[in-house]
Amino acid sequence: MADIHTLTQLQDTLDGEMGWRVKEIGAFRIASKVNGPERKFFIRAGVTLVYAHWEGFIKTSSEHYLNFIKNQNHTYRELKSCFAVFVLKSKLQMLSSSRKSASNIEAFDFIFSEMEQPARMHMSSAIDTESNLTSKVFANIATSLDISVSGYETKFNLIDESLVSRRNKVAHGEYLDLGGREFGDLVDEVLQLMRGYKTDLQNAASMKSYKRPAPAVV
Repeated sequence: MADIHTLTQLQDTLDGEMGWRVKEIGAFRIASKVNGPERKFFIRAGVTLVYAHWEGFIKTSSEHYLNFIKNQNHTYRELKSCFAVFVLKSKLQMLSSSRKSASNIEAFDFIFSEMEQPARMHMSSAIDTESNLTSKVFANIATSLDISVSGYETKFNLIDESLVSRRNKVAHGEYLDLGGREFGDLVDEVLQLMRGYKTDLQNAASMKSYKRPAPAVV
């Protein structure tokens, strides 16, 4: 993954990430409208493809956003807690699980000393879609990036039932009765979700929402 340093680079990267996915999904949508026995095959395959791009885009775009934040050279103290957690998670887990005083003291001292260090985020393990990007998993990812999920809550049933459940049926070799119009509606809804998430990430980067608010002057 190439380093992203500027807002323009982030926007271009997210645009590119979205663009090729829209083209690929669009090809299956066109095929689903053609009359003939192959139509149902394209719809079944299309459902799995739409899901794959839903999961792939949320994961990859989130990683690009973290890449951008990492390259702003902020310290952990300057970032909101959710971003510091990505790197300090192992030490936090030690504090919550270890019963040994020496280990807890070591973990706390490490966390305390790291607060003034430049934030270093490891992209390879930062975002976990759990290979089943349900609304619950999506909400957890968005929350970990301080992205509000309130605008997505009305679509949670769509994500779980219309997309994830149908994809799982196809993946498990089950029959799926889905017409071309329904498939087209599904495509529109999922692309809208992806575009909305892309906009949220761009706005967060532009407004520097990842930074901890400056302490009030008394």
